[in-house]
Amino acid sequence: MITTINEYIIETSPTEVHTRCAESSFIPLSLCLTLLKDLETTIEVVAEQLYGEKNKWILIAVTEAVKACIRLAIFRKSGYKMLLQGGETEIAENDSDSLSPQETKRRLDKPRGNGESGISNGQNPGNLQGRAISALSGFGKNAIMQHPQAIMEPPSKLVEKPSLRTFLSEKGIPGGFFVTGEILFIIRPLIYVLLMRKYGTRSWFPWCASLAVDLIGNCILSVTLMSQHSGKSQQLQFSDSEKDELKRRRMLWALYLMRDPLFTKYTRQRLESTQRLVQPVPILGFVAEKLIEILIGVQTRYTYISGS
Repeated sequence: MITTINEYIIETSPTEVHTRCAESSFIPLSLCLTLLKDLETTIEVVAEQLYGEKNKWILIAVTEAVKACIRLAIFRKSGYKMLLQGGETEIAENDSDSLSPQETKRRLDKPRGNGESGISNGQNPGNLQGRAISALSGFGKNAIMQHPQAIMEPPSKLVEKPSLRTFLSEKGIPGGFFVTGEILFIIRPLIYVLLMRKYGTRSWFPWCASLAVDLIGNCILSVTLMSQHSGKSQQLQFSDSEKDELKRRRMLWALYLMRDPLFTKYTRQRLESTQRLVQPVPILGFVAEKLIEILIGVQTRYTYISGS
């Protein structure tokens, strides 16, 4: 948690250019979400020690409910954009933040109009006032070239985030599918924990229900993305970072192999059979044994395999 706060302080230092709108809260929601994720394993361990294996799911469910509320707030505050890294990564307002240094220099060197040319060309060097203005102009230009981050720009207007009704009216049916898919992604961990508390870790129903919610939400987003590529829908555009986020979410499906009851009835048996197979090999057998011990230990904690 200390490392997370330290990184946030460094990333939001005054030397960097921040084009996003001013935060209405003192602590950003993305930082609160990251800190809660750093703390959730401790919450699970303490809950298990105090309330037991069965009743620990109550506190875990409260934690997941808080995370879901924070993500919904981030989703609404961002103007209904896809949550990157589950809401921990802030979404850029525009693409101007990613300009290359060459592009930044080219824009700075571009003539700014008659006002600038009047200072450089229209002033008489023999005039004291003209020489002073020329000197100030040269000093400012050198400062801009050396420290482009320090350009003082006029305060931009705060972009008003659209309401849900406005977003759906602008984006149409693809926008409705997109919001549905994101909401399913946000509430999926909470649904899984509540079902685990009710049916237990040995039941297949929580496992299947969680996988079904994941598949439905991802299929909705994938269909929306394919409609964009086919040109049928131009109201909703996916950026490269959002496409990478979809791939990341699909990779999280591998965690279902670590969740009960699939792990106990299938994955663990496969791991143990692999360990017996490579055990005669001197180095490989030792590495495989330790790796399987780590996987079995990780599987005992929900927060390590939650993917949330």
